[in-house]
Amino acid sequence: MGDCYIHLEKLEIESIMALTQLRKQEIISNYQVHETDTGSADVQVAMLTERINRLSEHLQANKKDHSSRRGLLKLIGQRKRLLAYISQESREKYQALIARLGIRG
Repeated sequence: MGDCYIHLEKLEIESIMALTQLRKQEIISNYQVHETDTGSADVQVAMLTERINRLSEHLQANKKDHSSRRGLLKLIGQRKRLLAYISQESREKYQALIARLGIRG
């Protein structure tokens, strides 16, 4: 019985933290640069922001989940590098993106 409970709890956590395919499609359609765009820096930052937000909520409820905390820090670092790239390419595009995502102040 204990193993079933642990497995079920793990599935719930995965479903909470993982982005569903439908949600990914919504993010892509909202942030894509052109019709077939699925991997531009803007889309990647939006996806990472969604994952970071979900993981932050998880960590508020599970303060001792240190492996997830490490994963969160890695995602934040990856998003930071992508934002630096966007900032170098176009400062206006960078400002618009962070305002749209509601990050950085």
